[in-house]
Amino acid sequence: MKYVTFAAGNTPEPRLGVVHGDRVIDLRSVIPSAPPTLIDLIRAGATVWSEVGAKIDAYVRTTAASAPGHGRSKEYPGQEVRWYAPIPHPPKNVFCVGRNYAGHAAESARARGAEVKIPKIPVFFTKAPTSVSGPFDDIPWERSVTQQVDWEAELGAIIGIGGRNIRKDKAMSHVFGYTVINDVTARDLQNSHLQWFKGKSLDAFCPMGPYVVTTDEFGDPHTKGIALRVNGVLKQQANTSDMIFPVDTLIESLSQGLTLEPGDIIATGTPDGVGFARTPPEFLQDGDIMETEVEGIGILRNRVVADSR
Repeated sequence: MKYVTFAAGNTPEPRLGVVHGDRVIDLRSVIPSAPPTLIDLIRAGATVWSEVGAKIDAYVRTTAASAPGHGRSKEYPGQEVRWYAPIPHPPKNVFCVGRNYAGHAAESARARGAEVKIPKIPVFFTKAPTSVSGPFDDIPWERSVTQQVDWEAELGAIIGIGGRNIRKDKAMSHVFGYTVINDVTARDLQNSHLQWFKGKSLDAFCPMGPYVVTTDEFGDPHTKGIALRVNGVLKQQANTSDMIFPVDTLIESLSQGLTLEPGDIIATGTPDGVGFARTPPEFLQDGDIMETEVEGIGILRNRVVADSR
């Protein structure tokens, strides 16, 4: 399943949908008893996930075999809907992983004039829930706050079944699905504050989506291409197999003494090719368009919009 949060027609209120082909199915118009939001669906548990999946599959088979137009009042063309982040208002900070690709760890060290050291344990930090924005939303840039806006393409993992002290061999069964995340970063704030939270957490600095693809459809999360383009120019290109710490290790490490809850979001790290580590450094400018892509999920398209200063 590909779950999406969207709005359509004259109703601006976000609703939960399922993507089928180029159309978005309004979930509760097909299943009135379905949870109203993705976070509610995730919290409802695996039995409800299976029931919803089976009913949507049955609906798709029925409409495919019916007369043209049958059931279409429950669907919307993808190009006509307003796309939100799949979880527009996460109840907690987004968990993030620093330097989880060897190439990025090396380029970051070189840019700082430091010795290259590959992390021996995952490096965790977080982004505020208010940083989350939609897959096609503009990214506001307040030039009085930062002059160095950078990009980071990442695979996001969504926790489905919570737990504490989760063992590595059980970790993947705790995942609901995967999404695309761009860990947009104010590098000057990151450096001046001597920690990463502020520079990572500016409003809208975490575009996410366009869907959450469930684990059964997505397959192995460690075989997927990941890329980012700025104005059509390729800046990052790698494969999730290049992660230093795969998803199961991240979940095991993060959950040690720390309870993970359904709906928690983990951004699993970015490959090399970020702007601040280039020679010379590159930062985003007013009007730049970032395209962030993970194979098997989709593409975020976000334009940087500077204030009038």
